[in-house]
Amino acid sequence: MRGPVSDRPMISIVDDDETARGGTMDLVRSMGFAAQAFSCGEDFLAFDQLPRTACLIADVRMPGMSGLELYNRLRQSGQFIPTILMTAFPTERDRRRALSAGVLCYLAKPFRDDELLECVGAAINSDLAPPENNGAGSDTQP
Repeated sequence: MRGPVSDRPMISIVDDDETARGGTMDLVRSMGFAAQAFSCGEDFLAFDQLPRTACLIADVRMPGMSGLELYNRLRQSGQFIPTILMTAFPTERDRRRALSAGVLCYLAKPFRDDELLECVGAAINSDLAPPENNGAGSDTQP
């Protein structure tokens, strides 16, 4: 995936752990996506290019707003961004809650690179991704 960064799908990463955030951003960028990272949900919500986000990757447990709370807040405000939640503390209860709320993927840390990239691919090709950023041409039919 080459071309100007502004033409590439934007993946936003929200994780309070700087190492995890940086590693996830590096992986996403290595696949040719534009990436933006945030240390908390509040910073992401204030991002002036939030509507350009084609996929959100967020940690479940963070100080302040959790990843699931961030997802729910986006939906309540009319922002439907395909979302991947990741956590170092997976529980079946949290997984069920996230998936039933509409989260696309729920990954346990550490996850394999291919697991995350498969979820990102599904998000980019989702009907929820912004049309200009999902890799589909304007004449492409679902």
